[in-house]
Amino acid sequence: MTLLAGACLPTCWAQKWEAGVTAGGGFYTHATVTGTSSNGNVGFKPGAAFGAFLGNNTSNKWGGELHYTYQPGRLKVSSGGTEATFNGESHAINYDFLYHFAPLEAHVRPFVAFGGGVKLYRGTGEPTVTQPLSGLALLTDTHEVAGMGSVGAGFKVAASRKLGFRVEIHDFITPFPKQVIAPALGATISNVLNDLVVMGGVSFTF
Repeated sequence: MTLLAGACLPTCWAQKWEAGVTAGGGFYTHATVTGTSSNGNVGFKPGAAFGAFLGNNTSNKWGGELHYTYQPGRLKVSSGGTEATFNGESHAINYDFLYHFAPLEAHVRPFVAFGGGVKLYRGTGEPTVTQPLSGLALLTDTHEVAGMGSVGAGFKVAASRKLGFRVEIHDFITPFPKQVIAPALGATISNVLNDLVVMGGVSFTF
């Protein structure tokens, strides 16, 4: 056992840990809502995105990262030139596996990422007695947790031995949050919501 622990120590020391923060914007794809007499679009308007991450390189090319992403924004339903909005937000936690196309010592390291996690959607606005387009969907002050798939790509740039920068894009894929944006009686909403998040960030290696 002692020999095994001793053999593992150099590997543990060779792992490079990264921690950092990111900021950018999120762009949701629109879902279709089909009512009894009209159709429209529902979803979230584009907005800011902020995040933090902790990761490590388990080998020369492979690594993993735990991410938290916060997105304030507005829920929406639109049809025929009319739009209703409602304050909202989302919180995502996911773990991604990363494959780098360049070794640890490279100055620039492009990568692809894939993984999964959970996402919390919340409506945070003040409900009103009447809402435009309520015959299609209701924007509610509720919350909903959904399983999430994550795919992405980007590149890291080493500014020094400890400091780095990155640019990345992720697609967070969840079922549509039908409790937060609820279809009206007799209406249906498509089942998948894509959230394209583009961010830049700074990281510290230790």
